[in-house]
Amino acid sequence: AEDAEWLRWVTKQFGSIAGKDKEIDLEEFKTALQVKESFFAERFFALFDTDGSGTISLDELLKALGLLVHGNETDKLRFLFKVYDVDGPCPEPGPRAGSGSIDPEELRLVLRWCLRESALALPEPRLADLTRALFEAADKDRSGSITFEELRQELEAFPGVMENLSISAASWLQPPPPAQRSGRPRYLTRLYWHNHRSTVAFLGGYIGLNLLLFALAALRHAGLGGWLAVARGCGQCLNFNCAFLAVLMLRRCLTWLRTTPVAEVLPLDQHVAFHQLVGYVVLALAAAHTGAHVANFSRLARQDGRDVLAEYLLSPRPGAGGLGDTAAQTGLALQGLLVTMVTFSCPCVRRSGHFQLFYWTHLSYILVWTLLILHGPHFWKWFAVPGCLFVLEKVVGLAGRRTGGLRIVEVNLLPSKVTHLVIERPQFFHYKPGDFVYLNIPAIATYEWHPFTISSAPEQQETLWLHVRSLGQWTNKLYEYFQQPELPSPELKPLSRSLREKRSRCWTQVGEDRAQLLANAECYVDGPYGTPTRRIFTSEHAVLIGAGIGITPFASILQSIMYRYHRRKQSCPSCHHSWCEDLRDEEMTLRKVDFIWINRDQKHFEWFVSLLTKLEMEQAEQEPGGRFLEMHMYMTSALGKNDMKGVGLQLALDLLATQEQRDSITGLRTRTQPGRPDWSKVFGKVAEEKKGKVQVFFCGSPALAKVIRAHCERFGFRFFKENF
Repeated sequence: AEDAEWLRWVTKQFGSIAGKDKEIDLEEFKTALQVKESFFAERFFALFDTDGSGTISLDELLKALGLLVHGNETDKLRFLFKVYDVDGPCPEPGPRAGSGSIDPEELRLVLRWCLRESALALPEPRLADLTRALFEAADKDRSGSITFEELRQELEAFPGVMENLSISAASWLQPPPPAQRSGRPRYLTRLYWHNHRSTVAFLGGYIGLNLLLFALAALRHAGLGGWLAVARGCGQCLNFNCAFLAVLMLRRCLTWLRTTPVAEVLPLDQHVAFHQLVGYVVLALAAAHTGAHVANFSRLARQDGRDVLAEYLLSPRPGAGGLGDTAAQTGLALQGLLVTMVTFSCPCVRRSGHFQLFYWTHLSYILVWTLLILHGPHFWKWFAVPGCLFVLEKVVGLAGRRTGGLRIVEVNLLPSKVTHLVIERPQFFHYKPGDFVYLNIPAIATYEWHPFTISSAPEQQETLWLHVRSLGQWTNKLYEYFQQPELPSPELKPLSRSLREKRSRCWTQVGEDRAQLLANAECYVDGPYGTPTRRIFTSEHAVLIGAGIGITPFASILQSIMYRYHRRKQSCPSCHHSWCEDLRDEEMTLRKVDFIWINRDQKHFEWFVSLLTKLEMEQAEQEPGGRFLEMHMYMTSALGKNDMKGVGLQLALDLLATQEQRDSITGLRTRTQPGRPDWSKVFGKVAEEKKGKVQVFFCGSPALAKVIRAHCERFGFRFFKENF
């Protein structure tokens, strides 16, 4: 039944690609396969085109794919061998027929195209090393060529490769898997409730408190009419929620709370999400409150016989409430301000180059709270404590900024438009690994403050590091501000004296311009503020997962671990043998750390490769008996061992890494794995180690966060996500 379904699917796909002649030519084949480079498409096409007509018929396609999809290991391996065997006589242009063996030049050619297909850039000497490693391993008889049997023996040393060998780019020929629906929603599973118990309990308490406040206020005014009872109930809820909005943005207080046992009970990590939720609740309550009052005023107007609603809404009336009987007018003003604030807080506004609209409209919270005090006679009782704390936090922040700007010591422009800022560290600036600050650079934008995670370790006393990825308007302006024009190359032919003097002046001017940029780029920082990563050092087994620039908070943590290694390093005075003491103390209960870094391509690893190299060196000095820190690198653009376009390259990289004890992609000892992690296997291995309670910390895209969160729920691991 499955074969029949596959046959129908292939026939349907073939019909959608083939033209009226019911044949697929090379260009149509390339388009369907969606390959990055033409080499493999041409090789596959030549092998599929068994009659040499220059086109592929449905019968030829089914016969060839039958070997790949339903064939045995020998069929798949023979096809792979033909792909690599590119030499031999061929009377027509295009891929050559093959000679029955693979020589070093053929292997070098195929590996070069494998590198391009995997978006890898290695120098020619490195390509020669890869070719040599794979050829020497496969050429068992040292005859100078690789036969089919020798290739089979080499692949058999890698379990699971041959039986899973396929062409991943031909996924258009695989029917979509049937949708598997769980018997009940994920939100109703026991694991979900266990892993989100603090959030669920907090939401339950929040909803229950609002219902209680509404019921008490509505019952108290039930005798005055139904509409007025609804308005009073909503008003009492608004008193609480408008004050609670301030509580959720007390960043310094929340940072302090993370150091107390309260952090285990309250979902402090979701304070921004709760702030947004409460904002929407306030808007809904305000609309219901206003609507109920309007309905009540309409009823009163009809009773007076004038039926003029505008008089009740736009002019003060005795007994209307509020300061000077202006409750109706201040209420309408509040409604307009709330709608404006919520509208310009939407992500589509903030992330589309209109951050200023969000910033300035959000500053109207001062006017909102002022109008609330004038509008509601009891609001000040709810707002007194959080309002005082909010003002105190702002005063502390302003006092820190008044001390003067900080000097940007160094700026490095990294691949993928990442700006590495080295800022002088303020006096008495104490923070924890993974904390973040708000950064303001007046030369970029006078009033904009943006949050960035500190990527340097607290033990680094003189400077702060920030790595800023160019994703929005402000971050792109920052990168362009420090971007220099291309400098003149010093490796030119001998020049005349006048030209040499001109170049010297040019170099001097470039240096002066850069110094002037740094001098003008004074900056201010507000913080530090705590994040979920503060829990890492109190974990037993921590799994740190960073996607792209999401490594930033973990860079600070890994550096802090490195500094602790230095601090605890011991040396024997007799034999000078050095070792590291156990890292666990009252502030650090870690038994094991797994660090997983996922990048799209090779150049993204350059951001922190020097740091990771130092960590590996420190790790090598630890006494044998188990690795405390284990690193896992993944490159999603690279093709894996199960893909015919990547199997040779990955085998060569494995062999060379074993010989040289370092990875050819990053230079680390840790081998970079192709493709995406298999989270079931990753977390399954973590669970088998049984190093203690596992906590997973993630910083990256929301889509990947959902996937990892679902796997954490399956294995019973606690999941934390960074907001920045």
